[in-house]
Amino acid sequence: MTTLDRLAATIASRKGADPETSWTAKLLAKGPEKCAEKFGEEAIEAIIEAVKGDRARLTSEAADVLYHLLVMLAARDVPLADVLAELDRRDGTSGIDEKASRT
Repeated sequence: MTTLDRLAATIASRKGADPETSWTAKLLAKGPEKCAEKFGEEAIEAIIEAVKGDRARLTSEAADVLYHLLVMLAARDVPLADVLAELDRRDGTSGIDEKASRT
C-alpha cells in the first residue's frame, strides 16, 4: 500500500467521525464545497511557493495539496482508485492527444 493509499484510507475512516477530534472529519462535515475551497487555497499556496523557488516550502505545500485533494475526492465519494485508473488509462498517450480527445 502506498502512502497515498494509506492517506486515502485514513481520510475515508474519518467520514462521520467527531469533527471536534479530527481535522479531516471537520472538513468533511462542512461539505464538498468547503473541501473544494480548501483544496483551491492550498493549490494557490503551492503555486506561490513554486514561483518563489523555495523547495522545502513547495514540498510542504504540495503535501497539503495532495491531502486536500483526497479530502475533496472523499467528500464526493470518488475513490483514489478511480483517479489512478484514469491515470493508467492515459498512460502512454501524448498529453496533447489526450487533451484533444476531450474537446
